[in-house]
Amino acid sequence: MEVSSSWDLVILGSGPGGEAAAMRATKGGLRVAMVDRELSVGGSCTHLGTIPSKALRHQVRQLVRHYRNPLLHGIIEAPRVSWPQLVARSKDVVDAQVGVHINHYQRNRVTIFPGHGRLAGPGKVIVSGDDGNEVELETRDVLLATGSRPYHPDDVDFTHPRVYDSDTLLSMKNTPRHLIIYGAGVIGCEYASLFAGMGIRVDLINTRDHLLDFLDTEITDALSYHLREQGVTVRHGESYASVEPDDHGVTLRMESGKSIRADALLWSNGRTGNTQSVGLESVGLTANGRGLLEVDHRYKTAVAGVYAVGDVIGWPSLASAAYDQGRYCAGGLCGEVEKRVTDVPTGIYTIPGISSVGSTEQELTAEKVPYEVGQAFFRDLARAQITGEQVGMLKLLFHSKTRAVLGIHCFGYQATEIVHVGQAIMRQPAPNNTIDYFIDTTFNYPTMAEAYRMAAINGMNRIRR
Repeated sequence: MEVSSSWDLVILGSGPGGEAAAMRATKGGLRVAMVDRELSVGGSCTHLGTIPSKALRHQVRQLVRHYRNPLLHGIIEAPRVSWPQLVARSKDVVDAQVGVHINHYQRNRVTIFPGHGRLAGPGKVIVSGDDGNEVELETRDVLLATGSRPYHPDDVDFTHPRVYDSDTLLSMKNTPRHLIIYGAGVIGCEYASLFAGMGIRVDLINTRDHLLDFLDTEITDALSYHLREQGVTVRHGESYASVEPDDHGVTLRMESGKSIRADALLWSNGRTGNTQSVGLESVGLTANGRGLLEVDHRYKTAVAGVYAVGDVIGWPSLASAAYDQGRYCAGGLCGEVEKRVTDVPTGIYTIPGISSVGSTEQELTAEKVPYEVGQAFFRDLARAQITGEQVGMLKLLFHSKTRAVLGIHCFGYQATEIVHVGQAIMRQPAPNNTIDYFIDTTFNYPTMAEAYRMAAINGMNRIRR
């Protein structure tokens, strides 16, 4: 076995958290090694999750946007596309992203070791390549950024060609006429709206009583309405009894006695941290029942010299958060003041999209915080009327006395972009964090961002009554 010594940091996993840590650590003068199964770096985020799913969503949204735009009515016909065609186009984006990531590693002189990495005791990582050769890396610190994978219950046959999870869905060779999605979390809702946008009949099975109950209730109500308007059948409070695939389709039998028959099933009910077979036992580290690791404010595990970031530590399980976690963790190793990722905006790429940051109405009510609401409906914005994207709203929650912005909730066109305007104001120290900024600032016209001015004036009118 070849031994490579004198590393300051060895990172397992080249997703957003691992890459950000590698870049920050090498900028800080540390000698960094990146271990990943594939030379085409980027992790599941680039190859299976965020990038391909959002590229797919963009293609479908463009189709829906054009043939539903009243300004183009009668000029263009609604196109017909297949799932394999969309996936093939999305691969171009994945390949482009891989090129960007590889360039980052090359410019910053981070050495990549392709293969399966596992801990082999304090300060040791063994990398097993596909060619059977092994390399032992000796290091001061190890960062686990191994991500997560879809949860697979034992009684569901995921080897069957009509049963998919969010990873294997990209390999689906046919375009189903009817799809069951089990699990109505973020991924389930995103794919439900995507397939519905393609004109595919969708049954969305929600194991809870409401969709995405961590969001503001008004926003989730709007999502439910528009999913149903797109043709999605949402079934709340259901749990499966059995999944029965055959050569022609899948039958999902529920505990409630219902049975649903469709061409295929997408299982989207939870994820598990990728901590199996990474040698945790060799350093005395144990993951919880969901395969997740506990870390402190420095992203250090219970074992000295072993850190973890990203999906493998759980909430918020977002690529954006993982990137900052990796950067902050490596910054601490370089002697910077430790930072913790907070105030992470939620970005949900349904059609229309959702984004929020800060408190919800139900949270503020429970905490007995006096607040008021300012709203702007997209149907009143000139920009939305021009684009045909009139579904949606911007909702500002602010303190009724200080007028400090407490929460921003957006549903509709460009929601995940619009939210950052308000997020920037929320992060300002008092008294610069109030809705007065939106009232006193001139916004370009016509734009979606001017919804902030409209919402702020609407809110101010409420407290002036």
